[in-house]
Order: sequence, then structure tokens, then C-alpha cells
Amino acid sequence: MPLFITYGSYSQSAIRGIIEKPSDRAKALEPMVKKAGGKIVALYMTTGEYDFVLVSEAPDGEIAVALGMAAAASGSVSDLKTVRAWTSADFVSVAEKAASYSGIYSAPGS
Repeated sequence: MPLFITYGSYSQSAIRGIIEKPSDRAKALEPMVKKAGGKIVALYMTTGEYDFVLVSEAPDGEIAVALGMAAAASGSVSDLKTVRAWTSADFVSVAEKAASYSGIYSAPGS
């Protein structure tokens, strides 16, 4: 199943809720992700530009983005960015495909 990494931030009210009633946020996400046929690999709380990083598996990109939209609709998360990820070993097939297309594309101005 494809792997996705989602970065995001909590709203002020969500942070207030986390402080008032600390809980494992992965457990809150799990029912929604499971309903979509996916799996949470890891959820990390982070410092810096984003408040959390979610590593998950989903059947496809549409579902991964739809899950983010559903969470954002709650108003508790924002600034979501979801990217597709491959293991280094799995990326070999992507590179092989790129090699098969190499030399076909014409750069602008050429």
C-alpha cells in the first residue's frame, strides 16, 4: 500500500484541548484512517514549522488527501501538506521508469 507523509499544525483551540486533556492523538485518528482502508504507521509531535508529522498507508492519493480534508473540516488542524513516500528500495522502479523516458523531453528553448 502506498506510504504518505502528512505535515500539519493544530489550531489554538486544539492545542488548548491537548493541554486540558492530554491524549494519544493517533488513537483519535485511527478509526477514520481504518474506515478508509489505511493504516497509521507513526504520528510524531514536532517542533518547528509543523506541530505534527503523520506517516500513514492509504490505498491511494485521493484517499490520503480526503482524510486530510476531513480532519481539516473539524477546524482543529490546518496547513496540511501530504506527500507520497517510497522506501529507497521501492524507488528503484521509479528510477528505472525515469531512465526509460530519459532523452525524450525537450527543455524550453532547445
